[in-house]
Amino acid sequence: MGQRTAIRSAVRQAGEYDLVELLRLRALLFDGLDDSFFNSASGDEGWLDALAVVLREQLTADTVRVLVVDGDGGRLAACGIGVVEQRLPGPHLVNGRIGQVIGVVTDPAQRRRGHSRAIMRGLLDWFREREVARVDLYASAEGEPLYRDLGFTDHPDPSLYWRP
Repeated sequence: MGQRTAIRSAVRQAGEYDLVELLRLRALLFDGLDDSFFNSASGDEGWLDALAVVLREQLTADTVRVLVVDGDGGRLAACGIGVVEQRLPGPHLVNGRIGQVIGVVTDPAQRRRGHSRAIMRGLLDWFREREVARVDLYASAEGEPLYRDLGFTDHPDPSLYWRP
């Protein structure tokens, strides 16, 4: 097994000044997915404009945490978003609070340096502070080993979706 150089990723909460870079990284996330579910056949980039509006609003929301790692030349190396949703409590979800990790993405030139792991640890700490009962995420094949290493397991609920 090769020796790995440990790099300490400095994670910080994103600010409005990070918006352009957050849009760039989010676009990278979807560019890497060769799937008609995530990539519209029309090639319409209007979603980036809508994303800019929503991200600007949510950067200061109490239920959203956007964490980033700075890269070189004013660019972001990585980002990850966490959302807390209040659902109805139940026996498997006593307080009804669920965390959702949305789109952890690292710039291809900055990968294999621990940035995603550092962001995930920051998000998991934030979820603990908010006393969420469960954290959900969708993992890419590349990201799944990291998430499993952090304690994520297969979801017991079947997952279906519907589009109107």
